[in-house]
Amino acid sequence: MEPTNANKIETASESRFSAAHFSEALTAYSTGWKDPENLAAMLDFIAPSVPVGRRFEFKKQNNAEAFLAEADDVRAIGSSFKRIEYSGTSVNEKTINKGLTIRVDHDEVMGDDWQERYVQLLVQRLYRNEILRAISALDQSAKLTKLQWSKTSNPDGDLRKSIITAATASGVRPNRILFSEGSWDARASTYESKDNAGAFRSADISPEELSRKLLVDDVRVIRSRYQALSGGKLPMAENAVYAFFGQAAVTKDEPSNIKRFVTPTDSGNDFRVYLEEHAKYTDISVEHYSNIVVTSDLGIQKLVTTTV
Repeated sequence: MEPTNANKIETASESRFSAAHFSEALTAYSTGWKDPENLAAMLDFIAPSVPVGRRFEFKKQNNAEAFLAEADDVRAIGSSFKRIEYSGTSVNEKTINKGLTIRVDHDEVMGDDWQERYVQLLVQRLYRNEILRAISALDQSAKLTKLQWSKTSNPDGDLRKSIITAATASGVRPNRILFSEGSWDARASTYESKDNAGAFRSADISPEELSRKLLVDDVRVIRSRYQALSGGKLPMAENAVYAFFGQAAVTKDEPSNIKRFVTPTDSGNDFRVYLEEHAKYTDISVEHYSNIVVTSDLGIQKLVTTTV
């Protein structure tokens, strides 16, 4: 038998997820705990969460249809209301079971809250995995434009052009902009290189101010990193800016470009926590059910930026 490695995180096996090992208290804790990196909010920004059953159906459609309007919605006496339909292909999907397990040697336990601390670690890691999946899905569906920013460039003007291009393609103006850390720094460096007061002011504005300038709902910069297999810590997004449409998902057919379908527990928790006690160690497992899907790729824009 191989020696046990304490504190090693592994992909959770099905055998650990039984009713006998379920921890209601730690499951409730996983939902109430506030992540200092705010990874959950970033994930919901990129791929709004939609609660569904394990198997569900949605329409992969032209998201412009969600914004159609008509003048003939008045019902005449004795007649029915105008009937509308949303086109698009119906797609059957299911949420995927994902989870991680960490083995904690009892000789390394410190403090009364050690179980909660390991649950925090696992939840953070699962959120990080989901963000990487969401960015990858966004990236694969985006229309690519490569830009070189120099002293003569206007980064915000380039973003406006990209937003207009997306609106022309899809009929819906993107309302969310995601900057990688590198692209946000490149934008600031480009304006700083112009050496005038107006450019310095543009370089210094916040993401919130930029969202008002671009007439979008939200601009965010993803600064989180992850541990790569090569040994270094890499940014979760490359030097790119993504423009897309997203909104707090009310239904599975609303017009966000990308959604994260989630199957919650009966009590409404996204995560379930399990404890498997042994004489000398404890296995702590956290699982969830989700599926990140690009439900409409129309209008997703990606700007890859370099400075010269």
